[in-house]
Amino acid sequence: MKKLQSESSSPLYHQLMQRISDDIDKGRYPVGSRIPPEHELEAEYQVSRVTVRRALAELTAEGLLERKQGKGTFVSTPRISQDLKSVHSFYDACRLNGRSPSTRVVHVKETAADALDIAELNVQDGDRVVETLRLRLADGEAVVLEKNHFSMAYAWLENENLGGSMYNVLREYGVEANSATHDISIVYATEKQAGLLGVEPGSPLMRLREVVYDQKGRPLHNSLQLIRGDRFVFRI
Repeated sequence: MKKLQSESSSPLYHQLMQRISDDIDKGRYPVGSRIPPEHELEAEYQVSRVTVRRALAELTAEGLLERKQGKGTFVSTPRISQDLKSVHSFYDACRLNGRSPSTRVVHVKETAADALDIAELNVQDGDRVVETLRLRLADGEAVVLEKNHFSMAYAWLENENLGGSMYNVLREYGVEANSATHDISIVYATEKQAGLLGVEPGSPLMRLREVVYDQKGRPLHNSLQLIRGDRFVFRI
């Protein structure tokens, strides 16, 4: 028996959360494995169904567990954490979280500058910009769909290999991504976006809009990222 401490100042559901979290850390429940059903957890820890459900709901909200309809509750793949206080590439964020990054380039092309480009990139109405659309993967799983716009000063990007870290490519040309502004909202995946990200159409996605500046404070690029919230989390 693993009876919890009813006399403790910590609520029973919180103690149960900690026990399950510790068991995951120790490998008792590996990533992708199914944890015991509610009635087994009740018996194992001698707590009520309400306590079990509260603990599982909190761990699911934290991203440690995920519920699969009709199948049970499973240990989630750890979400990638990225600090918005500094500019990091997706590659850096993955490696800092022990994940293997990769990129699929959907397209690199020239397109007409839109109103946001004119406001953010010091380009004029009628100018063209370089657009990159890339699918970012962690351990082979699609996580982020990323669209960037650069002024034509960066037209040389069309001839570069962008299947890795774009910031590393820019660094080779003496350009450093130094700071950024961020706007985060929630959107719902279109059919095309869902197909690329491996989610159901209409699934909620985090929408991150950025304007990134170089080491001299000049606009470098703007960015629109659609991010799977079940696989990625931001620290602010």
